[in-house]
Amino acid sequence: MVRFLLIIPTVFILVTTVFVLMRATGDPITAALGGRLTPDQLAERIHAAGYDRPILVQYWDYLSGVFTGDLGTTLSDSRPVTEVLTTYGAATLELSLYAVLVATVLGVPFGMLSGYFRDRVPDAVLRVLAILAYATPVFFAGLLLKLVFSVWLGWFPVAGRVSTAGEIEMRKAGADSGFMVIDALQTGDPAVLLDVLSHAVLPAMALGLLTAGIFLRLVRTNMIGTLGTDYVTAARSRGVRERRLVTGHAWRPALIPVITVAGMQIAMLLVGAVLTETTFEWRGLGFQLAQYLQARDFVAVQGIVVVMAVVVAVTNFLVDMIAVLVDPRVRY
Repeated sequence: MVRFLLIIPTVFILVTTVFVLMRATGDPITAALGGRLTPDQLAERIHAAGYDRPILVQYWDYLSGVFTGDLGTTLSDSRPVTEVLTTYGAATLELSLYAVLVATVLGVPFGMLSGYFRDRVPDAVLRVLAILAYATPVFFAGLLLKLVFSVWLGWFPVAGRVSTAGEIEMRKAGADSGFMVIDALQTGDPAVLLDVLSHAVLPAMALGLLTAGIFLRLVRTNMIGTLGTDYVTAARSRGVRERRLVTGHAWRPALIPVITVAGMQIAMLLVGAVLTETTFEWRGLGFQLAQYLQARDFVAVQGIVVVMAVVVAVTNFLVDMIAVLVDPRVRY
């Protein structure tokens, strides 16, 4: 209960920090439209938006809007920020889920394998790969994957979430959930589903490899520790097979730090999503955030960043609860 209540001051601090940082550069109207309006027009727009009022009054109005779901209207395309979030949020969530899947499928089993073969050839190879995975910048990994698997080999599409033909089929079926996989399934055409999945492979790999490397290192370290505990030694002395020791006794305790760190990695995934979506033209919140940053649309940037911060705070709470379910000995 205490952990849940801590979300409130955390979100409050995050919202306040974002507001202060955005206002430190001046009013959003001048930042976005300063070079395109006359001084009189600019002053009129600033007054109409209320940015000439005392900063504390602006802060109170902004805070009131956030807690009532009003995040303002974008300056560059005059859309409610909430509409931007609902339109593009599903794409970022979908990409993040793909990335977590990649990180889990690659990081956890290879981490267990690396821990079991400690200080031997498989361990050395996997540790080097893990270092490369989390040391490589996301945008560079994305460009490299595009170059190899799209340009040279032609295995996967270069960019986008679905081909034009696939998008037409989904529109004919009336599928508009924002989640391409769900929309593809609604068409009933396996070719459309394959089209969607093929577009997701490279962005998911680019975003998920960093977290996979971290998971591998964590699982390896904890697997080594777990395999050296008394209860595993006792099970080995009773003749329990090595495979059973790893899959039945050692794997669950080794996952606790992974689950805990997964919450912190959500923030990294959201940051990486900006670069990944821009690299692959995956039109989600990250892609839109980059566009609004270029347009200096601080109202849109402020709204998107606040929502991302709230998602990180809530996700960390949920991850803590999952850790307790996996291992009841964990307490917060």
